[in-house]
Amino acid sequence: MKQTIARVALVVPDYDAAIDFYCDVLGFDLLEDTDLGDGQRWVLVRPKGATETALLIARADSLEQQVAVGNQTGGRVGFFLFTDDFDRDHIAMLAAGVRFLEEPRREVYGTVAVFADPFGNLWDLLQPVA
Repeated sequence: MKQTIARVALVVPDYDAAIDFYCDVLGFDLLEDTDLGDGQRWVLVRPKGATETALLIARADSLEQQVAVGNQTGGRVGFFLFTDDFDRDHIAMLAAGVRFLEEPRREVYGTVAVFADPFGNLWDLLQPVA
């Protein structure tokens, strides 16, 4: 038996701003952007080369959801972007204006640096040890 986490919802204030950041800045692929009516859309993005898990971009449509934007994981890093070339991606992300909260560091599990998306969500850019 095989199971896969297929989608992870990410609550954002605006669909198009999220698509701009994840696709235009980080280089993710836009897999789907379907109008569901009443201002709702089904938006899926995922990193180039990824085959399983995708982010479901969900626009906050209630006060409770709006308050959660950028704090879905209580201030912890909640998302982990693995790379096969940390230096390449770190340099490209800096050039694209991505805000890193620390300098890259070497850990026993790999090379890592925390960055924030424009909505306040914290991510690790991580090249795992081979």
